[in-house]
Amino acid sequence: MGVALVGGFPLPAGSAFAVAVALAVLAAGTAVQLRRLRRVREEVRSAAEAEAAGIRAAAREEARELRADLERREQRLADREARLDAGTEELRTRSLRLAEELGTLDRRRAELAEAEADRRRILERTAAMTVREARAEIVRAAEDRAVLEAAATVREIEEEARREGEARARRILAGVLQRIAGERTTEAVVSVLPLPGDDMKARIIGREGRNIRSFESVTGVDLLVDDTPGAVLLSCFDPVRRETARLALEALVADGRINPPRIEEAYERSRAEVERRCLRAGEDAVTDAGITDMHPELVALLGRLRYRTSYGQNVLAHLVESGRLAAMLASELGADPQLARRGALLHDVGKALTRRAEGSHAAVGAEAARRFGESEEVVHAIAAHHDEIEPRTVEAVLVQVADAVSGGRPGARRESLETYVRRLQGLERIAVSYEGVEKAYAVQAGREVRVMVRPEAVDDLRARTIARDMARRVQEELAGPGRVRITVVRESRVTETTR
Repeated sequence: MGVALVGGFPLPAGSAFAVAVALAVLAAGTAVQLRRLRRVREEVRSAAEAEAAGIRAAAREEARELRADLERREQRLADREARLDAGTEELRTRSLRLAEELGTLDRRRAELAEAEADRRRILERTAAMTVREARAEIVRAAEDRAVLEAAATVREIEEEARREGEARARRILAGVLQRIAGERTTEAVVSVLPLPGDDMKARIIGREGRNIRSFESVTGVDLLVDDTPGAVLLSCFDPVRRETARLALEALVADGRINPPRIEEAYERSRAEVERRCLRAGEDAVTDAGITDMHPELVALLGRLRYRTSYGQNVLAHLVESGRLAAMLASELGADPQLARRGALLHDVGKALTRRAEGSHAAVGAEAARRFGESEEVVHAIAAHHDEIEPRTVEAVLVQVADAVSGGRPGARRESLETYVRRLQGLERIAVSYEGVEKAYAVQAGREVRVMVRPEAVDDLRARTIARDMARRVQEELAGPGRVRITVVRESRVTETTR
């Protein structure tokens, strides 16, 4: 039999006595715990009631303070509401108007959403279109819509600017042109020298052609002794060299003694005379422009342009005329007349150096002007007069305008037949390169291009975009005097026949 501990006393395990004793011990312990719990509960209850009483007192005090503060705030709110009542009707009106606008906006959004949903459904019904292709199509449609909207906006801006600016521009240009008296020259690469008699041709040729070979070697000019009675021809693309040779031959004919040593002496004297004439021409041009502080080398370069022509127009005369035009336009527009005059007078100075330097005459002229002390504004106007760089100043733009007006006014320039035909072909080639163009014609001696487009392929906004882009390409790709007008014609015809 085992032994069990009950209340610390060993008792036989499993006996009824042991069980009773254990229950009695447990009951006694439980009674003690209950009495202890009751005491604790009473203590807690007493403390809680005391604390609750304090809290209730504090709460009543705080409630009184809150009621007082609430009354003060209610009074302030009542005062504020009284002040706001005066603007309530206006706010209500604005709210109604805003609600109407929001309703309109919601309807517009709903319409746009419905249109976009229709478009998406159409794209989804397309059999061979992937998700990527559908997205690309949506992007292209958005781009096209943006281009059309931009074209419409640009058209409105251009029309408004044109209405305001055309009248004033015409008045200014007409007034300026009326104050300019220009000359017209003829471009040539041949000079004719009259002779006192045909026997002089034999002296010019010399024994076994010795004199003519020496003359051509010294001067660099081709001497043409043909069947033209009483005259010989001097041919050379360098106008200064051709004029030097003409003066030398004229002196030799007047003297009558023609031989290689005399040819060299006459050529040296003629070259000095031409340089003197060039310098005098440059000084006259600068003086005529009212400029006193130009570098002598630039003056000499200007003078060399006395013997050069462009499309039949004398380059030096063109520079002087452009300087006057630019100064007048600058005065009309409130820009710097002296800066515009200086830039226009020097804008083609590079043509005197293009035979010795590489690059366009605008870049060569700008570099020469910078080297000889001209300001950066003048250098920029020279470099930008053919849009090789973007013009950044008003004076640079005025130099472009003066150059175009001087070269494009009626009677200022002329073109050779070959150049003329090539220009017309280039205009028509650019025109027919656009999608939707049916026919293109260059009219008015290449001053206007009329483009016929298919109405089902090109709408009105696309026609305007074609005209603007075509004008830009003509300006960039085709060089020539004057301006070119691009006219895009979109015509729809409907024909019905009777029964």
